[in-house]
Amino acid sequence: MMIEVNQQDLKKLQSHELEMLVEVDRICKKNSINYTIIGGTLLGAVRHGGFIPWDDDADVAMLRPEYDRFCQACQRDLDKDRFYFQNMDITPGYRWGYAKIRRKGTVFLRENQEFMPYEQGVFLDIFPQDAVPDNKILREIHSFRCFVVRKILWSEIGKGSDKSAGMRLWYTILSKIPMKIVRKLYKGLIIDDNTSNLVRTLTFPAPKNKYGYRRCWIRDTADIQFEGKTFSGVRDYDGWLKWEFGDYMAIPPKEKQKVHPVTELKLDID
Repeated sequence: MMIEVNQQDLKKLQSHELEMLVEVDRICKKNSINYTIIGGTLLGAVRHGGFIPWDDDADVAMLRPEYDRFCQACQRDLDKDRFYFQNMDITPGYRWGYAKIRRKGTVFLRENQEFMPYEQGVFLDIFPQDAVPDNKILREIHSFRCFVVRKILWSEIGKGSDKSAGMRLWYTILSKIPMKIVRKLYKGLIIDDNTSNLVRTLTFPAPKNKYGYRRCWIRDTADIQFEGKTFSGVRDYDGWLKWEFGDYMAIPPKEKQKVHPVTELKLDID
C-alpha cells in the first residue's frame, strides 16, 4: 500500500540527498572528475536556490569517460560507513543503466519495486551521458535500440505492474532474457565517440521530440549554489532548462507536483 510522504519526512529525505551530493562532489574533486547536477536538481538550484519544495530525489550526470572513472573511484573513496554504491556490474538483480548511491540505514521502497533483490535506501542517481550518432538515420536506429533495451530492463517490474494484460505478458517474456545478455545489449549501445553533438542516458527517456542533450552543456560546467552549498552545474543552465522543461520558471499546478510513490519509508538513522 502506498504511503504519503509528509513535509517532515520530505525534509529528512532531502537532507540525506544533500549529504550524498556533498559526497559525490568530494569524490569528484579528489579524482578530478567533471560532473554536473541535472534534472530537477539543476532546476531547483536555479528556481529555488535548492530543492524543488516537493522533490524527493537528486540527479547528477557525467560524460561516459568521467562516469567510468567515478564508478571506479567509488570503490576506493566512497564513505562506506554512510553510503553504498550500486550499478549493473556489481549489484545482483540491478536493472538500471545508471548508478545509484544510497544512504545506509534508510529505506525507500518504490511502489512495484519492493521485490527487487537488492537493498533500497534513499538514493541519488548518477547518469552516464553517452554519444548519440550525428547521422540522422543512425540516430533513429540508435534511439530505437535504446528504447528496446530500456523496456527489457524494465520488464522485471512491468510484468507485474503494467495496467495492460497484453503488456504484462510481453514484459513477462522479455524478463526471461538472462541478465548476461541484457548487459551485453546495453554495452552494445555505448558509442566510443567524444565529439558527437548530442549525448544522453541510454536507458532513460530523452526529452520529448529530442534525441539527447548538447554535449557542451555537460562538458562546460560552473559553480552553482544549492541549499547553501556549492556544486558543479551546467554553465548554460538557461539553455539546458529550456531544452528540458520549456518555461522552467513557471511553477506547475498542484496536481503535477508529484513525488515517487513509496510503500515503505525509513529516514531516521539508527
